[in-house]
Formats: sequence, structure tokens, C-alpha cells
Amino acid sequence: QVQLVESGGGLVQAGGSLRLSCAASGSIFSISAMDWYRQAPGKQREMVAGSTDGGSTWYADSVKGRFTISRDNAKNTVYLQMNNLNPEDTGVYYCNANILQSGEHYYEFYWGQGTQVTVSS
Repeated sequence: QVQLVESGGGLVQAGGSLRLSCAASGSIFSISAMDWYRQAPGKQREMVAGSTDGGSTWYADSVKGRFTISRDNAKNTVYLQMNNLNPEDTGVYYCNANILQSGEHYYEFYWGQGTQVTVSS
């Protein structure tokens, strides 16, 4: 079984910073994409940042220049450094990873349980 566990959320004032972590564990053979999504109250879940095992990254326009995604492939962990936060960044942040389990032949997508980020004005 594979599990993704996020941490690092919390309450922060506008202009502040938070660093989220997502660690994957279980019978993992390989991880390709590791991404961060968020879901604001009453809105659909949206992708905010993505990363590949080759080192490529992608950002939503709304977070470019403020958020940085990084990975520690040895630890099967992805991070999201969030700077200059504003109230529109409030939501539940989810980690998503495309994982090949040991002994399997196909990659599958897995979700973490989410971590709440609240930015006060």
C-alpha cells in the first residue's frame, strides 16, 4: 500500500510564508510526477504546482514567483514553499503523486489527505 502524508499547513497573516511537505511511503518502486493542488471553499480543486522526476516544474499563473516546488527523490518527498501569501491562497492543499508500486506494471495516482492553509488579511 502507498500512503501520502502532508504536513506544514496552518494559519498565517497576509505576506507570510509556509512550507508544505508531502512524504510518500509504502512499497514504492518509482515516482514520476509529484504535484500540489488546492481547493478553496466552494471552488473546484486546482493544480498549483507540479514536478517531474526529471526536475521539470510547472506553476499556475496565480502562484508564479511566490511558490516554489521542490523534491527530495531519495526521501520520496515533495515540498511547496509558499511566500507572500494572500487570502486568496486559503484552502486545503493536497499532494498528488504518480507512483509505480513494487511488483506492479502501471503507475497510479495517489492523493494525500490534505492540509489546511488559512491566510488572514
